[in-house]
Amino acid sequence: MKYLDLNLLEPIENLACDEVLINWCAQHPGLEVLRVWEPSRYFVVVGYSNKVAVEVNRAACAADGVPVLRRCSGGGAVLQGPGCLNYTLVFSHEEDGPFGDLGHSYRFVLERHRGLFASMTGVPVAIEGSSDLVVAGRKFSGNSQYRKRRNFLIHGTFLLQLDLSRVARYLPMPSKEPTYRQRRPHGEFLQNLGIAATDAKQGLRRVWAAEEQIAPPPLLVINKMMQERYSRPQWNLKF
Repeated sequence: MKYLDLNLLEPIENLACDEVLINWCAQHPGLEVLRVWEPSRYFVVVGYSNKVAVEVNRAACAADGVPVLRRCSGGGAVLQGPGCLNYTLVFSHEEDGPFGDLGHSYRFVLERHRGLFASMTGVPVAIEGSSDLVVAGRKFSGNSQYRKRRNFLIHGTFLLQLDLSRVARYLPMPSKEPTYRQRRPHGEFLQNLGIAATDAKQGLRRVWAAEEQIAPPPLLVINKMMQERYSRPQWNLKF
């Protein structure tokens, strides 16, 4: 596993970079990458199939200058911002191999992250729903996948020190929710871990044995992906 600590300036660049990474790994058989990054500004990201009008308070976002963007993977809408650490893992796989199953892929990643953050915080961490990590029933990590024939990507967030009071302003209650949420509002459902991003990055790097740093994909390729997809209203607001 290679390591890439790459925080690009604009939110759309960071989203485009993840899709570029999976394409890049597909062009280099056997290449697997752990990327980490932390946003410097607030923005909302919806899952690939989300309806923006249902999952986002667009009026509040527009009033506050908070962009509404779409990622390549599934899952629900989230608020990103300072204090929210993102990770991306790109793996190689065979369709008939162990990672051909969506649930097994999640379990493989989340079990490692569960153990890591339990050891870092000293409190029990559990896997809930299809892809959440929780402490005492409150979510601090959501995760989603994007799959291709020979590679798949799992990426997600860790709430470390995000201003959670902003979540309810930009996101209504989700149209779909895991059973364990029990209709709790955002303020009663989410929590920060309260640990430093540098410590979390070191822990992730250690648990994935991502010792060797790798040069990032060319910015020209990331910018091309951004211009063709992630900066376009036809992509971000298509549902």
